[in-house]
Amino acid sequence: MFRRKLSALDYHNPAGFNCRDETEFRNFIVWLEDQKIRHYKIEDRGNLRNIHSDDWPKSFEKYMKDVNCPFKIQERQETVDWLLGLAVRLEYGDNADKYKDSNPDGAKNADNTAKNAEPLINLDVNNPDFKAGVMALANLLQIQRHDDYLVMLKAIRILVQERLTQDAIAKANQSKEGLPVALEKHILGFDTGDAVLNEAAQILRLLHIEELRELQTKINEAIVAVQAIIADPKTDHRLGKVGR
Repeated sequence: MFRRKLSALDYHNPAGFNCRDETEFRNFIVWLEDQKIRHYKIEDRGNLRNIHSDDWPKSFEKYMKDVNCPFKIQERQETVDWLLGLAVRLEYGDNADKYKDSNPDGAKNADNTAKNAEPLINLDVNNPDFKAGVMALANLLQIQRHDDYLVMLKAIRILVQERLTQDAIAKANQSKEGLPVALEKHILGFDTGDAVLNEAAQILRLLHIEELRELQTKINEAIVAVQAIIADPKTDHRLGKVGR
C-alpha cells in the first residue's frame, strides 16, 4: 500500500517494505527523518537513530508528537502512511521546479476525465489533514478501517445518505402500531417451569411468526413479478419461444 510513495521518495526497496518488521520499520523511520523530513537537527537525532535501544518506542512517540502526527504509535500503518505523505509534500516543496511540468498531456486528460466522473477524486487523498479527518469520522460512525482513505470516505457518504438524512431519521423514528395480543390464547407447546420465561417464549414465537409472514409476502410478490414476465399467452412451443 506504500509502494507509490516509497518509489516517489527513492526508497531502496519500495516493493518489499514491511512495516510490521520491527527492525525494518525502525531503520525506515531513521531514513525518512535523515533523508526526507529532517524535522530534527542532526545532533538531535541520536535517540531516534539508536534503533536497538529499549527506549526507542518512547523516542519515536515523542517524534510523532513533534511532527504533529495525529495517529497513535499502535496505529503503525496509518502512521507510516501519514509520515510518507508528509515526506512527499516536503520533497515536492524542495524540488517544486523539477516536478512542476512533469505531468504528460495524456495523464492530464485521464485525470480530468476521472475527476469529472467521480467528484471525490478532486480531494487530495495524501493530505494528512484529510486522512486524519476521515479516520476521525470512521471512528465516530464505527466504520471498518480500510487501507484506501477514499474508500472509507465513500462508505461514510453512503452511511450518511442512508441513515443520517432527515428523511432517514424520520422513517427510523416512525413506530409501527399493532393490535394487542392475548398471550393466554396462544399455546406455547412446552413448559419451561417459569411463568415469566413462558411468557417471553410466547412473545418470541409470535415475533418469529410475524417475520415469517413478512418473508412469505415478499416471496409471493417475487413469484407474481416473475409470472408477469414469463406468463405470456402467445407462446409458440415449436419455436421454443415465449412471448412475441
